[in-house]
Amino acid sequence: MFASLPTRVASRRSLLTAVALAAAACLPAIAQAQAYPNKPVTLIVPYPAGGANDAVGRLIGQKLADTLGQPVVVDNRPGAGTTIGAALAARAPADGYTIVLGSLASNAVSPHLIANPGYDAMKDFAPIGLIGVAPMVATVNKESPYTTLKSLVDDAKKRPGDVMYGSAGNGSPLHLAGELFSQAAGVNMTHVPYKGGNAHTMDLIGGRLSVIFDTTTGAMPMIKGDKIRAIAVSSPTRLPDLPNVPTFAEAGYPNFEVSGWYALYAPAKTPPDIVARLSADLGKIMQMPDVDSKLKALAVKPAYGTPQELASFTQSEFIKYGKVIKVANIKAD
Repeated sequence: MFASLPTRVASRRSLLTAVALAAAACLPAIAQAQAYPNKPVTLIVPYPAGGANDAVGRLIGQKLADTLGQPVVVDNRPGAGTTIGAALAARAPADGYTIVLGSLASNAVSPHLIANPGYDAMKDFAPIGLIGVAPMVATVNKESPYTTLKSLVDDAKKRPGDVMYGSAGNGSPLHLAGELFSQAAGVNMTHVPYKGGNAHTMDLIGGRLSVIFDTTTGAMPMIKGDKIRAIAVSSPTRLPDLPNVPTFAEAGYPNFEVSGWYALYAPAKTPPDIVARLSADLGKIMQMPDVDSKLKALAVKPAYGTPQELASFTQSEFIKYGKVIKVANIKAD
């Protein structure tokens, strides 16, 4: 009825051996988590190299390398409205060695426009922290008769459809900013989409467009270079670099709250302790005076937020632009 003593001893030894082997198998993973990071980290930037968006990613990547004690390799993966890079990050191993520079485009706009972006913006990322925001600015040709936002709106009401605003493409943040302003002002302006690049800005300079609603990151070099003129900014207060340009609120549109933004995300299911480490390091980076000055030079207002705050912010932006895209029936190019 009962097993013999040798049999029971052998069974016990087998059980202990199995437990020991299972524990040994876990040791590498535990050691890796404790030693994080012990190899280079890849920061995917869903934008081409050389632009202002890339500059934000490289600045943060350089500083992260210092705080982590490991190289941070910037991997530019532009295309498809930033969804190529974002999808690559979403599919990466959730071990803290791949992170992504998220933005208004990748995490709030493009997922509504592209039928199969390759990721779920709400489920496939672990928020790390917000980096900063880039207010929208209404810009016109230097010789434009529109000296104020009111003069632009008045003309658009007199000539429905004749006032044209340009963007980097259907569904781009610039397009959505123009659509949101048209709704806020109760006017009918004609959207002219371009195939990326700066062709829309060149046509504004050439007088072939009436207005562009651009991010300060994109527009500021041309404004400072006296190529175009700003007539309103979407920041809560006037910008130090544009002290004579009123806010949209001052111009009579307090509910026009549209800004580009940048944040760091990791793949979903990245261990909470690793996300906490990356978030804490980002928080330290955002306190550095040189980071503050360099971001401001790129027309990005530093605005760090915790993972929880970024999660809430991302959701609100995702819902906000989803509604705009649906109501206006906006389709991607």
